[in-house]
Amino acid sequence: MNGTLALLDVAGYVALLLWGTHMVTSGVLRGYGSALRRWLGRYLGRRLSAFGFGLAVTAALQSSTATGMMAASFAAGGLIGLAPGLAVMLGANVGTTLVVQLLSFDAAAVAPVLVLAGVAVYRRSDDVRYANLGRVGIGLGLMLLALHLLVHALAPVENAAALRAVLQSLAGEPVLALLVAAALTWACHSSVAVVLLIASLATAGVVDAPGALALVLGANLGSTLPPLLDAPTPVARRLPLGNLLVRLAGCAVCLPLLQPIAAAFGTLGDAPARAAVNFHTAFNLALALAFIGPLEALARFLVRLLPEPPRPNDPGVPQYLDPAALDSAAVALANAAREALRMADMAEGMLAGLVEVFGKDDRRRAAAIGRMDGALDRLGAAIREYLADLGGEALNEEDGERSQEILAFVLNVEHIGDITANNLMEFAAKKAQSGQDFSADDVQDLAAMHAQVMQSLRLGLAVFLRGDLRAAQQLAERKGALWRLESEASERHLRELRERRFVQPGGDVYLRILRDLRRVHSHLAALAWPALERAGLLQANRVDAAAPAARADAGPAAAIEAEAERASGA
Repeated sequence: MNGTLALLDVAGYVALLLWGTHMVTSGVLRGYGSALRRWLGRYLGRRLSAFGFGLAVTAALQSSTATGMMAASFAAGGLIGLAPGLAVMLGANVGTTLVVQLLSFDAAAVAPVLVLAGVAVYRRSDDVRYANLGRVGIGLGLMLLALHLLVHALAPVENAAALRAVLQSLAGEPVLALLVAAALTWACHSSVAVVLLIASLATAGVVDAPGALALVLGANLGSTLPPLLDAPTPVARRLPLGNLLVRLAGCAVCLPLLQPIAAAFGTLGDAPARAAVNFHTAFNLALALAFIGPLEALARFLVRLLPEPPRPNDPGVPQYLDPAALDSAAVALANAAREALRMADMAEGMLAGLVEVFGKDDRRRAAAIGRMDGALDRLGAAIREYLADLGGEALNEEDGERSQEILAFVLNVEHIGDITANNLMEFAAKKAQSGQDFSADDVQDLAAMHAQVMQSLRLGLAVFLRGDLRAAQQLAERKGALWRLESEASERHLRELRERRFVQPGGDVYLRILRDLRRVHSHLAALAWPALERAGLLQANRVDAAAPAARADAGPAAAIEAEAERASGA
């Protein structure tokens, strides 16, 4: 019964250690995920800077597994190259050893202080970033407390003959010891916790130095498995597979040499526990030095081994919405933004096809545009669902704003697709059925409005991607310019109707097309509001745009169209 209670104590303290690690990781990601995303784009152009980034982020997150999942998702999404991503993993592997080095010292006296300070900051701060900083403090305190309790719980295990016999038998079976530790690390998702557990077992004398080193190798190998198994596509599996191959190469070299390596650390005066921790650091440093050079060759091998699968024929199927990335707001938002850009590309293709549809009465192109709207709606629904799932996680203020920006972008693009596929294609069909031809001036004015819409779409993409304030101001100002274009084209067209006294079957399609192009542009202009609001310019732009917008809604197009219909009826 005492042995059972001792095992329950050990399991509980390991669980507390894992929970503390989770709190640190989630606190850093929720509070500073956006900053990590910006650093990622700024510093990962070269291998050495990528290596340093991986080391620093892992030291902050307390988890190379979390860094690995983040880097794998960015590499799969094309935000970083495969070789820099592998350098990030080499840095993460070294960074996790520094965490182990720090936590291996007896700092139990600091644990209550960290928990107390963390709770105080977490409960009293209204700022999400400071609240998550308090969460990090609580997590660190729990980790130190769990390690202290774990050492005391393992002390009686030294006298458990059965457990001692099982663990000591692993010293004679290094491959089995490696596999056992790899499985345990995969189950825990934390090499930090497992290596510290190994050090505690070595301190209690349950395993000898060679057995501890074999278990450390297994912990290193097991930490590569969660990102690999969670990767949904072959492209996403490239980076974690590369990390696994690097660790496998190191294990293959070290396994036959465990006895001399343990002896070498013994001559340095290291106790078994300290030897295990120091070997963990030396092993990953050696791998970083050995593989930092040939990363490009390894990346090419991985691309050949895991080629990119063919794209799905259905454009409405999401390509970047990785559910595994929902644990990291920075990664998930980047995935949603990439999928939103696919929607923008589809909408741009629909709008570009209007020239052929109206100019040449191209019915095949009109049918293709109608089908594209269905794919656009399905993709938009998938992005909204993905963002809703992400909303279940606590987001900091910046990430929450970015989530709303992506959602607004998706909704506006969907409305653009609806107007194009439903209204404008309906008018194109009426034009073709009635045999109505536009005059040369009509075609010229439609082309001018269409060009303005396409240019505004590109400005809207610049605002969405970079938060470009200048592009946002230009986009808002163009709304008035487009209103003037519509007004002038409508008035000119009405004069022609009066002069010709020509009754057009089904009403005047031309004026309705002008109106809907303006509606499309209104949705594009709405993409400027988030950037203008952050800069404090939204109210001024709304006031400037309100007058022409009101006149546009109740004035030129509507009034002139009504007058044209009355003239036609007369």
